[in-house]
Amino acid sequence: MEVLLKNIGTIITGNTPSKKNSKYWNSNDICFVKPDVIGDGVDNVNQSNEYISNYASSKARIVGKNTILITCIGNIGRVGIVSKEKIAFNQQISAIVPNCKINFRYLAYVLLFSKSKLNAMANSAVVPIINKTQLENFKIKIDSNLEHQAQIVEALDKIEEIKRIQDKEIKYLDTLIKARFVEMFGDPIINTKDLSLVSLGKLCTLKAGEFTAAKEIHANKDNINRYPCFGGNGVRGYVDNYTHDGNYSLIGRQGALCGNVQLTAGKFRNTEHAILVKPNVQVNYYWLFMLLKLEKLNRFSSGAAQPGLAVKTLNKIFIPIADLNLQNEFASFAQQVDKSKVAIQKSLDETQTLFDSLMQKYFS
Repeated sequence: MEVLLKNIGTIITGNTPSKKNSKYWNSNDICFVKPDVIGDGVDNVNQSNEYISNYASSKARIVGKNTILITCIGNIGRVGIVSKEKIAFNQQISAIVPNCKINFRYLAYVLLFSKSKLNAMANSAVVPIINKTQLENFKIKIDSNLEHQAQIVEALDKIEEIKRIQDKEIKYLDTLIKARFVEMFGDPIINTKDLSLVSLGKLCTLKAGEFTAAKEIHANKDNINRYPCFGGNGVRGYVDNYTHDGNYSLIGRQGALCGNVQLTAGKFRNTEHAILVKPNVQVNYYWLFMLLKLEKLNRFSSGAAQPGLAVKTLNKIFIPIADLNLQNEFASFAQQVDKSKVAIQKSLDETQTLFDSLMQKYFS
């Protein structure tokens, strides 16, 4: 049956206690949740990157355990479940306190499935927003039988747990690669191994890609004559002509992706949002990629509202350079670990496909 959200729970819009009053923010008494701690699945929310004091309780929106949190500004439709006795949350998030008509985890999965519909009803193209009234009157389709709801939750929870384990394994392997790099070459930011330093502009040629209109980028690679087109964070789509061929690093130029480093392979194009890093001397491409990732290049960005990285700035930074044989040794280790990552990622993709099919079965 279809129900309005306001008929199965109380909806509360978040807020932020005044930053001008230091008493509200001078101790870590209560988690203050923002969208950055809510992931893409049904996450348990029990920590935050900011806290408020007990003194701020009367000025904050505070909810308890088993409350559903949903992002309603910007990246709409990310869902979390409060697993602490109390948390506060900001204005980008709405809370739904479920009533006795619905299993709280079942509601979280229904809302996750409804993400595309929620995005479609957002009332702004620039910064998508869903207000409290819209959320209260949002219709969802549910099974009214609480026992059936519990059975569905049990099935989906099992798959979510498998996904979490697989994702954790991938993150562990990423950490292993980084740890091996630091073991061999030290922390590149402070050069703990006292390696020789060279300016990035001398070691490599850096150049931002050319402007690429959206109409030039195809969603799918329909034939062998289309090539990946990289933006600041991965492949945006496919284009009919490539500009580069090989294994190179790309550095994101703007906004949240400023300083993001990614690796290419084969024929590709990069847009104006990604800077190509092309070595002028012989270096191992994978070693250079990891070095740039660990350099945390966003620290060289400028601009508060919209941070950006200029090529002329990157050209002037100094980075440590290691013996080529050691570079190759590290790359060999890392690429073996990457093979394990690929295998786990394949399993994770299969698990996600199963999860998506069950969501469709239960909630469509």
